[in-house]
Formats: sequence, C-alpha cells, structure tokens
Amino acid sequence: MDPNTHKLIHTFESLADLGQEIAGTGNFNEMVRTSLHLLLGTLALRRGAVVECVGDDGQAQCISHWGLGEQYTPEWTLDHADRSVLLSAGVLQLSNPDSNLASFFERYAESLREQSVELLVPMVVHGELKGFVLLGSKASGEPFNQADLEIIRAMARHIGVGIHGHRLIEQIAQRAEENKRLYEELRAIYADTVRAFAAAIDIKDKYTQGHSERVGKYSEVIAREMGWSEAEVEGIKIAGYLHDVGKLVVERDIINAPYPIDAKTSSELNRHPEAGFEILKPINHPYADIPLMAKYHHERLDGRGYPDGLVDEQIPIGAKIVCLADSFDAMTTDRPYRKRRSIEAVVEDFRRNTGSQFDPKVVSAFCRALLKELTGESKPRVLKMLGKGYLQTEQAVPLLQQLIADIEVNPRKTAAGGV
Repeated sequence: MDPNTHKLIHTFESLADLGQEIAGTGNFNEMVRTSLHLLLGTLALRRGAVVECVGDDGQAQCISHWGLGEQYTPEWTLDHADRSVLLSAGVLQLSNPDSNLASFFERYAESLREQSVELLVPMVVHGELKGFVLLGSKASGEPFNQADLEIIRAMARHIGVGIHGHRLIEQIAQRAEENKRLYEELRAIYADTVRAFAAAIDIKDKYTQGHSERVGKYSEVIAREMGWSEAEVEGIKIAGYLHDVGKLVVERDIINAPYPIDAKTSSELNRHPEAGFEILKPINHPYADIPLMAKYHHERLDGRGYPDGLVDEQIPIGAKIVCLADSFDAMTTDRPYRKRRSIEAVVEDFRRNTGSQFDPKVVSAFCRALLKELTGESKPRVLKMLGKGYLQTEQAVPLLQQLIADIEVNPRKTAAGGV
C-alpha cells in the first residue's frame, strides 16, 4: 500500500471513530451522510448511496444517497445463498459480476444500472451483512485502481461499524425502556399488594380500619418535609402501610378490646412488632429497612420502648417517623373507649413526649408540614385525612408555631419537660 493511500485510510478511520460518537448521540443520519460525502469527495465520484439490510429477510433501505434518483428506494431482499457469498465478497463491479452472485445480479443489476451504479461494496461487521455502499463512476472517467478500492473497502467497513453501533444503541435503549416499563408495572403491583395487605391488617380491627394507610401517608408527609429522596419517601410510605403486619398473629379479641387492655393482654399485643419483622424479613423489598421499621416503631428515645429497649440513635430514623405517624393517628381517631383528642391535646402530647418518645427533628418536620397545609402553602393531605373541621387555622397555627420554636430552642427538652 502506498503512503498516500495509507494516510487516506487512517484519516477515514479517525473520521469513522468520530462518526460512531455522532451515532451514539442520535445524529445517525448525519454520520452516514457525512461519511458518504467524504468518500465521494475524496475519490471524486459522481454518485453513491448507503443501503442498510434490515430484518431476517435482508430487506434493503436507503439511509443516505447522492446523485441518485431523488426518491431512490432499493427493493431488495437477500436469500441465504446471497448472504453467504456476500459475506466474503470484496468490491463488486457490475461490469464484471461475481459468478457466485449470478442470481443476485440477475435480479438487481438492471435497477443498479438505471442509477449508474458501478460498484457495490458489502458492509460486513462481526460476520453479519449490515448493508452496502453503492458507488458510481469517477468524474474523470478513469477506472478504479487498487488504491481506490482499498480506500473504498476501508471506508465501507467503518460506515458499517457505525451503523452496527447505532443499532446496538437503539436496541439497548429499547430494552432499557421495556425494562423501565416492566419495573413501573412491578412497582405498581407491589404498591397495590401492600395496600391490599394493609387493608387486610386493619380489617382485623373494626375500630381502626384505614389506620395503616393513614400511617403510611403521614409517614410520607413527614419524610418529604425532611427532604428525603423520592425513593426514600416511597419506602417510608410502604413501611407505614406494613408497620402493624405483626397484628395478624394477635388474637382478634385482644385487638378489638373495647377497653384499655391489662398487662397480660398488653404483653400479647406487644409481640406484634417482632412478629411483623419475621413476616417481612424474608421478602425482597425494593426499599431497604422496611422490616426494621416495622420492628422498631414502638421503640422510644429514652429506652423505655419495645421490643429491644433501644435508645435514640440506635433507632432507625424511619422507625422514628412511623412511630410519630402511628401515635398521631391513634390520637386523632375514635377508639371504642374514648373519642379522638383535640388538636390542643395532641400538641400537648407532642410537647410532653418530644425528646423522650418522639424524635425532635421528626416532630418539628410534621408540625411544619401541618403549618404549610393550614396556610395553603401545600396541598391538604393530612387535613383531608383528619376530616373537615378538625383543625381550625386560627387555633392550630399558633400552637404548632410555638411548639416548633420551643423544639428549636432546646430539641431535647420542650417547655413542658422532656428527657
């Protein structure tokens, strides 16, 4: 190979690498068009085209052309015999057809001559026929020499690699989209299953139907106010839905007791966090720590909770959120032995137990979220679940603002006491 030819091929290789980068960014047609024009311009050719073979039958489609009919559309299909021969063919000249391709040329030589095509160059990548580069004659009328054919083969090969790379990217993108759609469907199925499971838990307790769903939504509101990511918010919501799953192993009579339960009954009921952990642990949840949130949602910062008597930082933050959401729903719903508490009583409970039962950061976040709903800064999610008329803005706003201020001054000891 002479030095000039080698230099030209090296230039084309560099341009082909650039073309593959362009193909990866989505400018596929521009990459093919530029490559074709470089080839035509370098050898001063009158016309040319890049034809891709698609599908199992090798149906041809024109990606780019120059100097051919404006609406040039090759109507080719390649049988197995054609493909086998073309995979090992070099540059094919219509004036001197390969005898092994007599069938192919017999079918399509006339249409190629109508477009004044003289050369047909198969693009083969990894043993697969990707298509052809079609070329017309030189503007000078000179015949093609060996150096010309080497340049043509090199450039055709790199155009083929560019096409191959682009189609791979398309397939990956398509599969990624399919996987995303499948993931969203599975995620929706998981969420529906969790909600159904939560409903099944609450059906056992005729006095607290809807409790698990409300705890899930309150937990979601708190986590969002604390700046958690969407995935984390989704996880804490699921944890709220499932926090009482352990009650499935507790006797219905205990759960539905129409009076405050005694120590023995309380001990039986207090089994439900650990039972919930054992139920949830074998499940491959899409969100981490859901079993632990169920297990520890009755732990307290002062170590007087159950089942393990954890202290403050030993308790996962998710369990602290579910704990507050669970307690808030218990205080704001009717029970067989008492009516729900007023907002004054709820805020007083928060004040009294912040730093001992409830995490100050979690209480403050929940209060801020309530304030935003009361002032119209955010949609009324908590207010909607509490029902119309429970919270009056003029009454609730000062209480919440004062509690937040007190927590900020001393997060471990509110005005009414603490740890």
